[in-house]
Amino acid sequence: MLTEAIEHLIRGIVDFPDDVSVRSYQNQRGELIRVRVNSEDIGRVIGRHGRTATAIRTVIQAIADHSVRVDIMDARP
Repeated sequence: MLTEAIEHLIRGIVDFPDDVSVRSYQNQRGELIRVRVNSEDIGRVIGRHGRTATAIRTVIQAIADHSVRVDIMDARP
């Protein structure tokens, strides 16, 4: 559910929604969600001074019932 929510949020922000990839991993500290976006969209997703990324992380943590970390990366190989 969290991956679908974050994918929906990110796709609404970016210019290249087809390049958005969201994957979830489990580790000892909780869940890790890796979001990859087109390199031209990375600034838009992070926002000024990280405000957009912080807002996305806050929303995801609010709907999660466990510890979640969200990493935002560009899709460069």
